[in-house]
Amino acid sequence: MKKILKITGMTLLALIILAFGAFYTWSRFTYGPSETLKKQVNIEQVEHKNNVYTFEAPKSDTGIILYPGAKVVPLAYAYIGDTLMKEGYSVFIPDMPFSFAIFNPNKAQDIIKDHQTIKHWYIGGHSLGGAAAAMFAEKNQSKLDGLFFLASYPASDDLKQSSLKVLSISGEKDGLATQEKIKKSKANLPSQTVYHEIKGGNHAQFGMYGKQKGDQPADIPALSQQNDLIQTMLDWLKPAKKLP
Repeated sequence: MKKILKITGMTLLALIILAFGAFYTWSRFTYGPSETLKKQVNIEQVEHKNNVYTFEAPKSDTGIILYPGAKVVPLAYAYIGDTLMKEGYSVFIPDMPFSFAIFNPNKAQDIIKDHQTIKHWYIGGHSLGGAAAAMFAEKNQSKLDGLFFLASYPASDDLKQSSLKVLSISGEKDGLATQEKIKKSKANLPSQTVYHEIKGGNHAQFGMYGKQKGDQPADIPALSQQNDLIQTMLDWLKPAKKLP
């Protein structure tokens, strides 16, 4: 009996190791910044400290934390970070374990702790990153001014009664976070949520990393979609204030 149990245990351990190895290998095939993005932002000059890419506006009192989508490299959102920084906001885009934000939804805690001069915080994310950001927001509402979703939605209705400012930006041609899914998600979000649909926009162009499996082709260029979502965020955010 002991021999059978030992063999069974070793077999299960081997299967777990093989499964983890397969997942790890799969997770390494990530979506990196596109050539179009690289022409807009010098990504080599972006500050990277404590596993966070930082676009810090001088003396800004408002911070934006953006969780990447699954298997998307943080620098694929560098155009968003760079543009919002020029508008007076400090933007933080963290690395995530195995490129999945749901494995560390509390990463924002470290970012907030490391930037004490910032008094107003907004958190959000793209796709699965938005769901992870919602997980953090649910338990830390007193630390935040707002929550935003980019082609994303929460996994539960825990925010239904929240007083947080909430923004949901979606793409008309999104093949993953479809318009049907966005409409259904309204039942899990507070009544003050602001919704914006980017006409002709798809899922992948909420970042700038090229095409994504399962998505539909966009009817507009990536930069057009990026500028649309940035302007929508600027209209929704509180005016950036630079400290004296």
